[in-house]
Amino acid sequence: MRELSAEARLHLYARSVSRKAGAGFHTAALYCAFAMIAAIVFGTFSVHPF
Repeated sequence: MRELSAEARLHLYARSVSRKAGAGFHTAALYCAFAMIAAIVFGTFSVHPF
């Protein structure tokens, strides 16, 4: 197997780090969306318009 240059190793490392960061961002956005939906649903239960 051939050796990777330092630049190639750095590129692969940067891609793996950005992929992990992107997955974390998507997970946080999903949880925020669920939290917002829950806040709207439970907030409407506490309002008595009549």
